[in-house]
Amino acid sequence: METAHLLTDNHGHRLQQARELFFAHDALPEGLLPPLIAHSWQRCRRFGLSEIEQRVPGESLDRIALKTELERNRTLLLQSRPIMEHVYEQIRDSGSMVILADANGLLLETIGDADFVSRADRVSLVAGASWDENLRGTNAIGTALYEESAVAVLGAEHFLQHNGLLTCCASPIFGPDGRPIGVLDISGDSRSRQRHTLGLARLSASIVEKRLFEAVHTNDILVCFHHHADYLGSPKEGIAAVSADGQVIAINRNGTELLGIRQVDAVRRDFSIVFENSLAPLVDRLRHKPRSSCQVRVNGRNLHLQLRGELPALAIAGRVYDELPAQRTQRRTEAIATTPTKANLTLDTLNTGDMRLQAAIDRARRILGRDIPILIQGESGAGKEMFASAFHASGPRRDAPFVALNCASIPETLIESELFGYQGGAFTGARKEGAPGKILQAHGGTLFLDEIGDMPLNLQARLLRVLQERCVTPLGSTRALQVDISLVCATHRKLREEVARGAFREDLYYRLNGLAVTLPPLRERTDIRILVDKIATAEAGTAMDAPRFSEAALQTIEAYHWPGNIRQLFNAIRVAIALLDEGETLIEERHLPEELFESKADSPASRDESGAPAMPDGSLEEIGRHVAQRTLATVGGNISAAARQLGISRNTLYRKLGRL
Repeated sequence: METAHLLTDNHGHRLQQARELFFAHDALPEGLLPPLIAHSWQRCRRFGLSEIEQRVPGESLDRIALKTELERNRTLLLQSRPIMEHVYEQIRDSGSMVILADANGLLLETIGDADFVSRADRVSLVAGASWDENLRGTNAIGTALYEESAVAVLGAEHFLQHNGLLTCCASPIFGPDGRPIGVLDISGDSRSRQRHTLGLARLSASIVEKRLFEAVHTNDILVCFHHHADYLGSPKEGIAAVSADGQVIAINRNGTELLGIRQVDAVRRDFSIVFENSLAPLVDRLRHKPRSSCQVRVNGRNLHLQLRGELPALAIAGRVYDELPAQRTQRRTEAIATTPTKANLTLDTLNTGDMRLQAAIDRARRILGRDIPILIQGESGAGKEMFASAFHASGPRRDAPFVALNCASIPETLIESELFGYQGGAFTGARKEGAPGKILQAHGGTLFLDEIGDMPLNLQARLLRVLQERCVTPLGSTRALQVDISLVCATHRKLREEVARGAFREDLYYRLNGLAVTLPPLRERTDIRILVDKIATAEAGTAMDAPRFSEAALQTIEAYHWPGNIRQLFNAIRVAIALLDEGETLIEERHLPEELFESKADSPASRDESGAPAMPDGSLEEIGRHVAQRTLATVGGNISAAARQLGISRNTLYRKLGRL
């Protein structure tokens, strides 16, 4: 801790010297500033900015102008919001905020801790304000856009003096055509700098870029590649979009770097020229093995390659696969915005020994294949979408689309067109060819409506009519289209209470509530160690041994209260694996995200030598429950093994655990 303070003090002292040299004596502070910051200060001086400026011309857009910009950046917002939420779960309660800005530095959306947001308002770190470098001086958002690279601007490194209270890390977001279209920023108090923040911003921007690329090229073949097989599916993979006739339509920045070529040398060229292999044989090898990969030789190096997308609809070298045109059209419609279900994720694989989760799985399994809607309840991040996906993959509709829509993440003005679709020209900005809504995309499969409790009342009435009549009418159309869907909904709200206060339709509630299951929060689950092992094994891939966790690391994970639930655990394990050195397989406490240690201080006193909770001072019932939980944990959540070890029946063990 003393070393950290010393480093902070040294940094502050160097910045004070640098500012005095540059602003008071007009001298370059060589060796006192990162070169990138020094160059930015010089640009700001050329812009005519003064370091003591308090107000910025055109401080913030009004509500109508901001709404226009939000609509213009709709795709960027839709793909970025889930990632911003994930990032915020990582930094919650650290006095920070997550910011999305457009390609001009205009802040579009912010998520943050209330105490820091109120202070950020004083320097206009709010939606509608521009943080272009030529207006705000050196800052992470504007400077990252100028440099087209990830940037950290710490405290007094900001050009404007009154922005010195901020520490900001930002990474530009590049569109599928390789041009910057936005920036993701993590800002906080300059006195509470966090390690790894710049890396988190860079990783998050990469994930957004990947989502954008896949969303834009939904109807194309995606050729995913990397020199290491375990990086396939990660933000580090290269992706090329290829048309049905074998032409490369687009390639992401990772792809050009991996191939050692410029984007202009790849786009609008034949696949065989760019990848030195023919596409048709690769399709033959991979189209019947979803998510499998093969190895090819490109530029004298091995390249692991995976194909995703509409492989059966290819027409290459005069050869057309035997699929009718009508079938291809239907497949394209189903593919747009469809969330793919992981082939190995079923209700059986979700069952890792927790009693409450097993009860939910058993109840859901009983209605597989029946026309009964299921309502999944639980805290945010408890795994509701994962459960819905596993439910779909376990039933007879497993080979049909699984389409998800988060009702809370889309503005009220856009959710209607997203859900019901629209006809060409139905509203200003609509695509001339129109667009199918999520309901039509899910035809024959499963429609998952996440956070259904946040759906606007007027749309609840339309959804109810669709469920009753089994027909949907897109916006701007008078033609009703038949749909066949299995409906799964989820919410963290108590819908009965929402009905009572008039925020949710009672008739829709009873229509959705065919079977209700409740997922336990992570902090109450008894299978955390098994869950950690499964996530780490899946995240590590097949090309490396699954990482192991030290006992200290596992105890830290178990002691944490997990406000973000499984979503946060997943992210924490991803961060830990990412921080492993090459060849390292043991995850220790030093690899874990910092927020996991906020409850560490009081954990030793509450745990015995085995790492399980210490024996409580309470009733015999409480002691019995504790012994049952500890035994269950030691046998990896296996109910039968725990019952045998305790010398009691399974039913008695269930009662001890309070599950009957």
